[in-house]
Amino acid sequence: MISDNFDELVKTTIATLQRVADKFSPAVFASSLAAEDQVLTDMILRNKLQHKLSIFTLETGRLHAETLAVLDRIKETYDYEVTSYRPQPEAVEAYVKQNGLNAFYESVDMRKECCRIRKVEPLNRALKGNRSWVTGQRRAQSTTRAALDVQEQDEAHDMIKFNPLADWSEEDVWHYIHSNNVPYNVLHDRGFPSIGCEPCTRAIQAGEDVRAGRWWWENPESKECGLHVVDGKLIRIKPVATNA
Repeated sequence: MISDNFDELVKTTIATLQRVADKFSPAVFASSLAAEDQVLTDMILRNKLQHKLSIFTLETGRLHAETLAVLDRIKETYDYEVTSYRPQPEAVEAYVKQNGLNAFYESVDMRKECCRIRKVEPLNRALKGNRSWVTGQRRAQSTTRAALDVQEQDEAHDMIKFNPLADWSEEDVWHYIHSNNVPYNVLHDRGFPSIGCEPCTRAIQAGEDVRAGRWWWENPESKECGLHVVDGKLIRIKPVATNA
């Protein structure tokens, strides 16, 4: 349900983004172009924070056409071009040549290696040279994110990581989107609450967890791509005081 303090939640989230831009720049927002990320994109661009808090996405080479179309919608709506980071072609070629195009279905290790090539390595390039980064993660998204903090110390990248929507419900996200005419991925209207690469994402059934469609052939505990994981463990190490 929509939070009783929704308006205050919005103000607090915008204040967090403003604080990132003012005190922790240069900073970047890692957008997957999903609903949550579109909320943050709207807040960043409406409040003209993009010069200190720029937006990028990981174009893995296997995204849905509908996901890529969101980039055009952002450009049309806000006159802003999201920066795309792509995997190293030689790494993709070597993986496919040795293992096959869809080897990620064979084991968790094969899937994580594909994610490492297509997501983790490009992320490292995108974060390089920045003081902090922002994500659209929410606690309610999955069991692996239940302990999410709004502000954390990301030891893997030696920088501060912000999750401004940690307290938001899914209903909060959609209330904001519809109230502000925020462009979003049309796959959300077709039963895709969580959207990743096309071969690794399916629509969910009624009553399923919102991330049930991500790597649906795996156990819930392994359902992270590595962007928020170190040595096989979710990066949730040191909460940081919000007045830091």
